Amino acid sequence: MPDIAASRKFIDLIRQASSKWANWDPPIEIKVGDYGKIDNESGELDVEGNIYDPAFQTLLNKQGLNINLSEPSCQPQMGGVDDDIIMSSSGVKQGDFSAKPEVSLLNLASASVKAEFQFQEGKRGAVLVMHKPQQEFIPRGKVLTLVHKAVELHDKYLVTSRFTCPGYYIYLSNKSGERIALALTASAPIPAAVGLTAGGTASMDWWTDAQAAFLRKAVDKTGQYCYTPLYTLKHRQNNWAQRLFRGGEEEEEETEDHLWLDCAPPWQPLDEDGIEDPVWEDKDDQFAPPSAVEGSFPFA
Repeated sequence: MPDIAASRKFIDLIRQASSKWANWDPPIEIKVGDYGKIDNESGELDVEGNIYDPAFQTLLNKQGLNINLSEPSCQPQMGGVDDDIIMSSSGVKQGDFSAKPEVSLLNLASASVKAEFQFQEGKRGAVLVMHKPQQEFIPRGKVLTLVHKAVELHDKYLVTSRFTCPGYYIYLSNKSGERIALALTASAPIPAAVGLTAGGTASMDWWTDAQAAFLRKAVDKTGQYCYTPLYTLKHRQNNWAQRLFRGGEEEEEETEDHLWLDCAPPWQPLDEDGIEDPVWEDKDDQFAPPSAVEGSFPFA
């Protein structure tokens, strides 16, 4: 399975589970306000600009749209730090973590995240874990209502929120019906190990017994929020579509929820190897619930 097909399949599975878009390469930053088009082959957002860039503000001014996105009330806002979030797609069963000889009991006791997953044979499954994620989002109100009129955003996708974190784990199964385990463990700093009182914080790292090629994981040793595994992507609805949808009803005040819709993927339904398959049907919905998300998840 080529990496580009794996990217699109993973993104599609997480989208079905959460209505949000996964970043196949979380070290590559996705910013709130980024806009562009979705690459049909990889499923990734091809960023063309950002609504908070000075160049976009110039475009708004030329178009006569009365909004200054540099004002504090228009700038992206930060949510609180959430508990660890574990997401899995349809066909994945999450179970309790059983002790492994490779991982000491001391490390397991201090593990921030530990879980096991059973995947269905013959079917791809996806797992995304975010350690202590934090959401950043465009404030509700006038921003999305006004930038909707910007000519530059016609037929574009807009990032309205993102989740950043200091550690992530991404896994796409290989259809063998494998069972994998993972844990985010902490080890004592060297000074503590030798009985010194000075310095050091515990170092964290992922442990896993997964061997598949489509495994990606990282932890920033300094705790910086430098990874973007997940984001919300909206698509501008055209005015003619709004009128057609509402018919002859009395026109209501337009809200950003009317103007910006969750975007559908630009590809046909995918087979298990990430290839477009227009006649695909899911015949395995009895194996597991449609999806699972563990942890508090503030959808915005």
